[in-house]
Amino acid sequence: MRTFTIGGIHPPECKLTAGKSIVDMPLPKQAVVLLGQHIGAPTQAVVEKGAMVKTGQLLAKAGGFVSANIHSPVSGKVNKIAEVVDASGYPRPAIFIDVEGDEWMEGIDRSEDLISECDLEPAAIVQKINEAGIVGMGGACFPAHVKLTPPPGKKAEILVVNGVECEPYLTADHRLMLEKAPEIIVGIRILMKALNVDKAVIGIECNKPDAIELLQHIAKPYPAIEVMPLQMHYPQGGEKQLIEATTGRQVPSGCLPIEVGAVVQNVGTIFAIYEAVQKNKPLFERIVTVTGKSLSNAGNFRVRMGTPIKELLDFAGGLPENAGKVISGGPMMGKALASLDAPVAKGTSGVLVMDEADSKRGQASDCIRCAKCVAACPMGLEPYLLGALSEHKDWEGAEKQHMMDCIECGCCTFTCPANRPLLDYLRIGKAKVGALIRSRKQ
Repeated sequence: MRTFTIGGIHPPECKLTAGKSIVDMPLPKQAVVLLGQHIGAPTQAVVEKGAMVKTGQLLAKAGGFVSANIHSPVSGKVNKIAEVVDASGYPRPAIFIDVEGDEWMEGIDRSEDLISECDLEPAAIVQKINEAGIVGMGGACFPAHVKLTPPPGKKAEILVVNGVECEPYLTADHRLMLEKAPEIIVGIRILMKALNVDKAVIGIECNKPDAIELLQHIAKPYPAIEVMPLQMHYPQGGEKQLIEATTGRQVPSGCLPIEVGAVVQNVGTIFAIYEAVQKNKPLFERIVTVTGKSLSNAGNFRVRMGTPIKELLDFAGGLPENAGKVISGGPMMGKALASLDAPVAKGTSGVLVMDEADSKRGQASDCIRCAKCVAACPMGLEPYLLGALSEHKDWEGAEKQHMMDCIECGCCTFTCPANRPLLDYLRIGKAKVGALIRSRKQ
């Protein structure tokens, strides 16, 4: 069975909610809609305090090509535009909407009917995706229309669909594949048309045999779409790792997937694209896994953007007494929340409540030069060295050692017997080196 060749680890799966069907989360009393839910230029609000808005209405317009529109997840009255602490712990601008019912914009198809055929031209498909504000739903939040617009001289040859969901605990993509397989296949065909490619491959790890079997059945009439079972191997959901596993192609250091003719999209993104193109529905809700060993009602919930995470936890049974940490995302790449008032955003794939015992870090000690982090790094880096360079604020040295190639997967921290906070150092280092590179271009 196929996988990628450099590094990687095998953390415990802990897929506690894999058998839990998707449930609709009740609307929040007040939606807090972040104006930055994507990588790229910030959006500009197009509504003011006191405005009445409908579900699906444009709230904020993209501020550039690499940016994404924001739409209202609810109907009601704009209470204010102010700052709120986001999942990263930083104050960010947001639109606060007092919810009054759930009146949708006209033109959005709310039926469950499957619309299989798309008569739009490629440019029109990309335009609809752009207008709908769709970003990468796997957590990267890169605007989808940008990936579908290769730079001059580059040509897409294959669409790689990410159904891996290798992060422990998370099951949102798994449930989506089981419950929306026909829509996902239609979405893949739409993207193939938009990219003008005649080949697509869906990579799914072998711990999801039900999703593999179902998608193989649904895709059978379309020989250009291959469903490929993959060996369990974290972080196989990373773009470069998935491209190698499914196609055998390796993306060079510092390059994007289009360099090897590949475009990668997550299954959640593809379902959102289906809804945008076929149902005229902007991206204002998503599936979120809310999980943890002590949660009484863990599950996979369809949640409107802007729902405070505290309300999500209340719906999942409330915060357990032994909770030690609440993480936005999974345990490997997620971030501990500074406030439960942080709202759900387009990139919120999960909320994990870790018990106090599981959430405690071991006491860090000196690096013993065992090189386990080097062996585990899927990018072929030397995390112990990058961590030391970051600790000593040697940003030029970190840049020379390819700090920007780090995908922040956490394999190094997971394997370190000295409990070194390597991922923390690498995240800080990436931010500093990235700022250094950008300053040179100004």
